[in-house]
Amino acid sequence: MTSALVIPEYCRAKTLVLGCGNILFGDDGFGPRAVDYLKENFPLPVDMCVINAGLSVREILFTLALSSWRPEKIIVVDAMDVGRTPGEVFKLDLADIPAKKIDDFSMHQLPTSNLLRELKELCGVDVTIISAQVEAIPESVCPGLSQTLVEALPAACKMILEKGTR
Repeated sequence: MTSALVIPEYCRAKTLVLGCGNILFGDDGFGPRAVDYLKENFPLPVDMCVINAGLSVREILFTLALSSWRPEKIIVVDAMDVGRTPGEVFKLDLADIPAKKIDDFSMHQLPTSNLLRELKELCGVDVTIISAQVEAIPESVCPGLSQTLVEALPAACKMILEKGTR
């Protein structure tokens, strides 16, 4: 019996877009909703793979770190509270992930931020974080984005496509 090596599509794409966050906690679900909105409303380049990673981004990044096949670019889409105007969409450098985010259960938790740094520094992958300033993240289950973040979806998608096609 011969087994063929199966390489996931996201390893073979030129650009990988990962929507991260918990859809059960309000604005924290911005990343997954943004990538879904992107797929529903914009034509995607054939060499771009878009994944609603939810809370499973570490597994994808771990696979990429171990693989000899990986994208040239990774765009991580996630919401944060960094004191900006709610709904503001911005790019964030890996070095600028707020320290208070290191201990939460989002994509910023170790080893995820370390995996992103390794992919960038050791593997030569261009890593970009596109984020939106949250209006609020509830302390208990409350699905759905605030209207402010719903209105930020088109701007985030345009920024993803600009970065992903350059």
